[in-house]
Amino acid sequence: MNWVNKCKLPAMEAIKYDNQPCLSLNSLWNALHSSFNTTLYRQIDINILDKIGSKQVSTWVLFSKEEFKIALGSCNNLSTPGPDKLSWSHFKIILKNDVCIANVIKIANACIDLGYWPNHFKRSSMVIIHKPNKSLYDSPKSFRPIVLLNTLRKLIEKIIGERIQFHAIANDFIHPSQLGGLKFKSTIDAEVNVCFTDVAFFPSPYTAFSYSFIITPLYLIHSRPSEKCKEGWPFGY
Repeated sequence: MNWVNKCKLPAMEAIKYDNQPCLSLNSLWNALHSSFNTTLYRQIDINILDKIGSKQVSTWVLFSKEEFKIALGSCNNLSTPGPDKLSWSHFKIILKNDVCIANVIKIANACIDLGYWPNHFKRSSMVIIHKPNKSLYDSPKSFRPIVLLNTLRKLIEKIIGERIQFHAIANDFIHPSQLGGLKFKSTIDAEVNVCFTDVAFFPSPYTAFSYSFIITPLYLIHSRPSEKCKEGWPFGY
């Protein structure tokens, strides 16, 4: 696979943090952690959820074999595997077996029924790669972290994401200006939206990400909850 081939690295000096060179593993870890996780403890205001009225609880339907096959078909075989070392090409072969795919569906349904996200799904590997065309590589900002997740987790997350998006669109929870991350939305849709509608801008990329990743799922659960979402699965995630 191409991702394991050697990469020609640029000339680098010792990474500096707070004007001090990182000469030990601990000092390097502190520099990278402090640079990449600056928003780790930033608080999100969820008080806006108090203004939302409750609606009828919707039923969470069990996962189907067809959902898994459709989601798996769109996965890129060249994607780098995570800690489980299981590539999408291998996973597609495994799930062609009816017994294997039935067991995977049982695991996914159990996660929802029990409101529990296994520790295996929470494990990840982080790879630090350099950003191209930098004049110097002596700062943590000249590098980029990439997190590699376990393959089964990514597949189940993908299907849950499809469910949440369908639920959100069906109940008009998506603002017309929200285009990123949605199916069947293109650059043309974004241009039309800018020209003919009011676009809500966020003060920073983090604010936009925080709103979409944290507030939106909570909004869905609060306003039109699924019976399984009310039992705590999203909070165990």
